[in-house]
Amino acid sequence: MTDTLRYVPNATVDATLLSPAAQPGNTAASIALPQTPPAAASTRRSTVLPRVEWTGDKPNVVPFERERFEEIRPLGHGGMGEVVLLKDNDIERMVALKRLTETNDVDRLLRFVEEIRTVGQLDHPNIVPVHDVGIDQNGRYYFVMKHLQGETLEAIIEKLRQGDRGAHARFTFPMRVQIFMGVLNALAYAHRKGFIHRDLKPANIMVGPYGEVTVMDWGLARRVRKPEGSAPGTQSTGGAPQSLRDAASLQTQLGSVVGTPFYMSPEQARGQHDAVDERSDTYSLIVLFYELLFLRHYLEGRESLADVLEGVQKTAPEIFTKDWSPHQSPVPSELRWFLHKGFAKEPEKRYQSVDDMMLDLQAALEGRIHVQCQRTLMKRGLHEMIHSVDKHPVLLTAACTTGAAVVLASLGHLLMVFFG
Repeated sequence: MTDTLRYVPNATVDATLLSPAAQPGNTAASIALPQTPPAAASTRRSTVLPRVEWTGDKPNVVPFERERFEEIRPLGHGGMGEVVLLKDNDIERMVALKRLTETNDVDRLLRFVEEIRTVGQLDHPNIVPVHDVGIDQNGRYYFVMKHLQGETLEAIIEKLRQGDRGAHARFTFPMRVQIFMGVLNALAYAHRKGFIHRDLKPANIMVGPYGEVTVMDWGLARRVRKPEGSAPGTQSTGGAPQSLRDAASLQTQLGSVVGTPFYMSPEQARGQHDAVDERSDTYSLIVLFYELLFLRHYLEGRESLADVLEGVQKTAPEIFTKDWSPHQSPVPSELRWFLHKGFAKEPEKRYQSVDDMMLDLQAALEGRIHVQCQRTLMKRGLHEMIHSVDKHPVLLTAACTTGAAVVLASLGHLLMVFFG
C-alpha cells in the first residue's frame, strides 16, 4: 500500500492494510484454515439432465454427461478473488462465478464465506442471488451467482460526465432518482435483515438495459443486529465465535478502517466500528447520490489517504453554491435539500434509516416537496396547482373561463377607448 490514494472510486481499503489487525495474536488471524477434502478438490461437476432425441414421433431420453460449467471469459478481479463468466450446460444459461484466488489467507477466506452466507440470506430483486457453492479442481472456494447484464453506475456517471448525449437522454434526473430508489430498496431490505453493506459505491451498483438495479459485492457486509421479526430467543452474533461467520466479525480491530475511503461515513473513517450502523450506510448512499446528480465526487482532487479520511470527517460538500457539469441543467432544489440532510457528519442529524430516505424521495417525485427555500416554495405551489386540475376539473374550468372572459372584456374596453 503506498502512502497516496488517487481518486479511484473503486479502491477499497482493507483493515489489514491500515492497522495491525492481522498480526499474531489477532483472533481471526489465529484461526486454522480448514483442510480441503481431497475428494472435493478432485471432483468435477457434471451435467445431470439427459438429452431428448426423437425417433419419428417418439421421444427417446439419452443420458448425456459433460462438464457442467464451461468457462467463457473473465469478468473482473478484486481484492478477494476473481469473477468469470460461465455457461451452465445443464440449465443452458450464462452465470457468473466468483472464486477465492488466495486459499491460504484466513482473513480472505472468512470474508468470502461471510459474503456467501450474507447474500444467501438476502433474497431480494435488487440483490444479486447466489445459485451454488463449491470447490474447484484446484481447491479454490467459489460461488455461482446470476450473471448481470448492463453497466455499473460508475460507468454511467463517467459517460454523463463526458457529456454523452445518449446517456443524458436516458438518465435524466427523474431516471437517476428511480435508480437510486432501487438501491434504497435493496438496502432497506438488508437493514431489516440486520445487515449493513459498508462498501456502497457506484462500482458496486449494476444498472440493467431495462432499468433493473442490483447491489453487488457484499464482501464487507456485517450483521449489526438480529433480523426484524425474529424470535425473542434467537441467538445473537455476540460472544465467542462459534463458526466462520462469527469469527469473521472479529477481523476488524479498533481504529482500523475497512471500506472505500471516498464513500465512508465519518465514523467509519475514524475506525469507530461500534458506532457503525445503518446510518453509516445512509451516509454512503448520500455520497453516491451526490455523485450521480452532480457528476463529481465531493472530495475530488484529494490524493493522499490521510487527506481523504480527513475530508470525510470534516469537509461539507458544495450543494447550493454551484453546479459542476456543463452538460446538464441544474440539479433540482428539492434533491439538493435531500442531500443536505443526508450529509450531516453527526449520525443523529442525518437520515436515521433508508425508509426515511425513501419517504422523502417519493414525496419529491409526487410533488409533495418540503418547503425549504423560495425555489421549493414555488415548485410546491405549481405542483399543487397541477394536481388540483384532476381534483376539481369543473371548478377550475369555470374559473379559467371566467378569467379569460374578464381579460377579453378588459382588452375590448381598452381598444374602444384607444380607437374612440
